Amino acid sequence: MRILKNAATAVTLGLFAATPYAQAQDGYQGVPRTFLWNPGSVAIYDAAEHKKDGPYTIGFSNASISNPWRVAMLHGIEAAAERHKDKLARFIVTDASDDPSTQAADIQDLIAQGVDILLVSPVTAEALDPVIRRATRQGVPVVLVDRAVTDPENFITFVTASDQALGRISAQWLAEKLNFEGDVVMLGGLAGASPAEARIQAALEVFNQYPGINVLDTQYTSWSPANGKTIMQALIQRFGDGIDGVWSDSGLQGSGSIEAFLAAGYAAGSIPPHTGGDFNAMYQLSVQHDVPMIGIDYPPAMGAVAFDTLFDVLDGKGIPRRIEVNQQVVVSRGHETPSVSADVFVDEYALMDMPGSVIMSSGVGADYNPETFTADYPR
Repeated sequence: MRILKNAATAVTLGLFAATPYAQAQDGYQGVPRTFLWNPGSVAIYDAAEHKKDGPYTIGFSNASISNPWRVAMLHGIEAAAERHKDKLARFIVTDASDDPSTQAADIQDLIAQGVDILLVSPVTAEALDPVIRRATRQGVPVVLVDRAVTDPENFITFVTASDQALGRISAQWLAEKLNFEGDVVMLGGLAGASPAEARIQAALEVFNQYPGINVLDTQYTSWSPANGKTIMQALIQRFGDGIDGVWSDSGLQGSGSIEAFLAAGYAAGSIPPHTGGDFNAMYQLSVQHDVPMIGIDYPPAMGAVAFDTLFDVLDGKGIPRRIEVNQQVVVSRGHETPSVSADVFVDEYALMDMPGSVIMSSGVGADYNPETFTADYPR
């Protein structure tokens, strides 16, 4: 593995400019702000050893399509495959149904089918390290998306968005919204998944600075609206009106939380402030029931960016070791705080005439509807 330290940032910016995600959102159009604000250097992987001519056989090992966000990421990848179908001999997609053992077997099977490169979204970090290490040692380059593995020597780059920024910004907004005094509950995603754990840790870095903020409980929801509702119903029974705010790392379980408050008889305007982006249903509920919220979208467009990056690897280019998709800050109108301003307001962002299952910033296009999406590429 050849890694160029302190490489010229122009290389990184050039890759950003060549990818479609800068236009994947209606607000901020620039490169990821977490890259521009990064006080450190950016390492670049020299992919010259992987340069080869197409058409290519590409394998995508997906953790699952167990929630709408993961469906949107898959659709973004499939839309990118359709755009690049003239470069493809085959594009093979596997679904591990959130089982690490199944995913390990999927990856071994993709290698046996002779893929030129692997795109992997791991179920969990530790469980997939051995099989990804095996792929790398067999000369198959690996690009990760959404979730990482623990050993950075086993992959070329990780395409993601900043879980730390999501966790910190949303927690800072909630703390300021509560004037640094109040009892909050935390709804995480999938236990053990790197995004969920990183977001919780980042949020606690904020909450722990303010003695007046008390975390009543932290629960994992597997990023499920149904689980979010069921868990919040139990928390409401336990704490009642003692819940002053809800920190949720996604609108998937965040929407379920709002539904639980509605089912408990909370009127419009009385539901505690919530955090959680991505999911159209949560934005719709916020508008309909006057729920103050902040959404830091974790764009599924990272899937399309990762797919485009595969061709940069196979072209032998310099690849940033970490590629972050920009995230929009979406805040309810009238509820910005001293530290957190909106890129766009919730009432402007919510798609009131579209299904609640739509995930924002999919990378598919402004008219993306998961219920009608199709893509044409060589299988």
